[in-house]
Amino acid sequence: MQIRTIIFLCFFSFSFGQTTKEYVSELKKITDVMVYDVTSPVAAARYYSYINLTSYEILASNSSKHNSFSNFSKFQIPTNTSIKQLSKFAYLYGMLYTGSKILPSGNKLNDSRDIYKSKLTKEEILFVEEVGNQILEYAQNDGFFQLNNLKRYTPKRGDGFWQPTPPAFMSAIEPNWNTMKTFFIKSSNQFLTNKPVAYNLAKDSQFYELTMEVKNVVEENSKEKNEIAAFWDCNPYAISQIGHIEFGLKQLSPGAHWIGIAGIAAIKEKLTIEKTIIIHTLLSTTLHDSFVACWDEKYRSNRIRPETVINKYFDPSWKPLLQTPPFPEFVSGHSVISTAAGEILTKFFGEKFRFKDNTQKEFNLKSRKYKSFRHAAQEACISRLYGGIHFMDAITDGAWQGKEVANLVINKAENFIDFNY
Repeated sequence: MQIRTIIFLCFFSFSFGQTTKEYVSELKKITDVMVYDVTSPVAAARYYSYINLTSYEILASNSSKHNSFSNFSKFQIPTNTSIKQLSKFAYLYGMLYTGSKILPSGNKLNDSRDIYKSKLTKEEILFVEEVGNQILEYAQNDGFFQLNNLKRYTPKRGDGFWQPTPPAFMSAIEPNWNTMKTFFIKSSNQFLTNKPVAYNLAKDSQFYELTMEVKNVVEENSKEKNEIAAFWDCNPYAISQIGHIEFGLKQLSPGAHWIGIAGIAAIKEKLTIEKTIIIHTLLSTTLHDSFVACWDEKYRSNRIRPETVINKYFDPSWKPLLQTPPFPEFVSGHSVISTAAGEILTKFFGEKFRFKDNTQKEFNLKSRKYKSFRHAAQEACISRLYGGIHFMDAITDGAWQGKEVANLVINKAENFIDFNY
């Protein structure tokens, strides 16, 4: 009897761990599709939100401890009345079902999706697809499909305003993202930052000091700083040139990097799939709202990038270590979303959670170790200075904004999920 009990407990633990690993693994396949599609950072956070939210709503329908997001997001989720205990594979089928429908190249997920579908009963399949379809219907009306009908963006004329940067001189990405529907924040301008330091090239000005700081840190050519910058680059728009030929370099988006970190932590802690879903859902929806707030400020201030200033007035041959992304400088997107992500993960895993980040290994970058999520977030923030693509006030104010968003999310989420689950 005792031996049978031990065997049962070992199998029970193994099943939970394996299902969590599968969830993280399947989410990585979703990330790979986004990399393939060259998905923008803001759009990636949106996709992650709906994909993870599908799994969460399936979980909430089968649990008395967690309430539906629909309580404040106003979408209709069917009630699970005919199925006493949903298979855990329903969560995996749900995320892949929504992913296959919502991503431009979502058909690449069909094989994985159908494997989990085959493990479910007919009743479970119908319920999961009904949940997924409600999430997809809600996504149809979140503002994403209306973006192309909004006024096109034209860079402002005059000194101090953003202009397209080398090598591709791409148009500004998603200038109307602040019109997107959010999950937690009331509006895109709920957390307004300080105004950026005023453009002024006088040698005794604060802006001149900020500019020289960027110029000098790149010219310092520190091995450690360069490695930090490269590790947190996460620029899906990077372009390489060979002669007259240009081609894109595939990279993770900033949000994908943090989704990867959440997966590392979930597996390290051997979390149940239920808690893994809760963490990924709250993280991805926080990333989405953080990007909306950040993009609102970017296109309000429309500040010039360091590369443009330095090339025009100080050194035409100077290049940042990282390729400048195609949107205005203030505030730093990495600083906003990394700080927000760090706060969310700290809430779940604690302030002293040590981990090795190997998310960039596939891009030939060595892993980095962190003593906490806040430590990783702080490094992500300063990487933008080391890379030569942000002024320091954009980093500082971005971190402030990200923390404000995360604090609001945590306060609201405590009303409908159990953080200690």
